[in-house]
Amino acid sequence: MSDNFLQLRDKTILVFGVANRKSVAYQIGCSLHEAGAKVIHVVRSPERRDSVAKLLAGDEIFVCDVEFEDQITRLRDDLQAAGHRLDGVVHSIAFADYEGGMKPFHETTKSQFLRAVDISCYSLIAITRTLQSLLQPDASVVTISISTTRMASENYGFMAPIKAALDSSLAFLAKSFSRFSRVRFNAVGPGLLKTSASAGIPGYIDSYLYAEQVIPRRQAVRTEEAADVAVFLLSPRSAGINAQTIVVDAAMSINYFDNELVRRANS
Repeated sequence: MSDNFLQLRDKTILVFGVANRKSVAYQIGCSLHEAGAKVIHVVRSPERRDSVAKLLAGDEIFVCDVEFEDQITRLRDDLQAAGHRLDGVVHSIAFADYEGGMKPFHETTKSQFLRAVDISCYSLIAITRTLQSLLQPDASVVTISISTTRMASENYGFMAPIKAALDSSLAFLAKSFSRFSRVRFNAVGPGLLKTSASAGIPGYIDSYLYAEQVIPRRQAVRTEEAADVAVFLLSPRSAGINAQTIVVDAAMSINYFDNELVRRANS
């Protein structure tokens, strides 16, 4: 098999969302480098850029807080001035304000919900609209979702409905962009991952350990596994996939009634 099987060599991919070595975005960047792609990173603040500079040595790093549309516009102008054309975009951005601890879903405040929608979902629309002129006609856009938005997990709170909106937006973005391009929009929906961001969710560690019992192989999804699926979706090899969320849960969803788990629950 060719060492350029994914056909990503010399492609330029813009990756939003690296925070540290455990980030999904960081692992995607590593896999892209292995495939021969050129990776450009976008982080939230100058402080974040300074903290990841050594980690991303050799890669260009731009700053953009997607909560502010003028910064997205400035990012486009900076990328254009640098002569970049984009073969792919990775949107690995999510935010939720869990200050005060996890509350019942119906107690979610308007400000909490709308800010999380803005940063975690609307930012995908704003980014792709603003960067439209820099996207190659057959570019691939990949966002990071979750394995299911129908599981009412108390410790994920209001983020599941927001991820559902993110998943739904893929179809509408794909349709809109199809009027003038072949740009594709897809998502990777991982099961529970061991990332710094997830560790900050109240009760997440217990859920992660439970997932390891439910998954048939008794091992949670590794961040690298989710990242590799994202890289496939960025590649021309996935040209027939559009407006889809690819679940990466190591078959957790088929095994909730595992005999051993049922026995333990009833003992």
